[in-house]
Amino acid sequence: MSLIFACNSCEKDDIDDQKPKIDLSIQDAFPISCDTLYFGETFILKVKFTDNVQLGSYSIDIHNNFDHHSHSTEVTECNLDPIKIAVIPFTFIEDYAIDKGLKTYETNLSITIPAGNATGQFDEGDYHFFISLTDKSGWSAQKGLSIKILHR
Repeated sequence: MSLIFACNSCEKDDIDDQKPKIDLSIQDAFPISCDTLYFGETFILKVKFTDNVQLGSYSIDIHNNFDHHSHSTEVTECNLDPIKIAVIPFTFIEDYAIDKGLKTYETNLSITIPAGNATGQFDEGDYHFFISLTDKSGWSAQKGLSIKILHR
């Protein structure tokens, strides 16, 4: 009887029942809510990811917030420009793998924001910087940041 109990408790210890965490409180974290990025320039994404078992991957989604929509992960309100119609909005969606076996990972990712595309310069103004983190078991966490992207 005790052998069955011992095996059952071992199996439960291997179950990942916790979401990973996105930490923007680290020194030099960037971007954070209300930061400004610039078209035609490069910035370094600095975020710390943690998980109780093993990290999996993360993605970055940058999209316009010209209509002032919100995401449930935003907690900071920034000064928004007036609502406007997008003409040539900037969009960035990329996925990134995290090396296997890691419980903690700090990004040091270089991202360049182009000034425009074949149609013209991208619209400046209010954008969302959305981070999604998934652990090896499939649990996910999201963090939405309100930022501005401007032309210098």
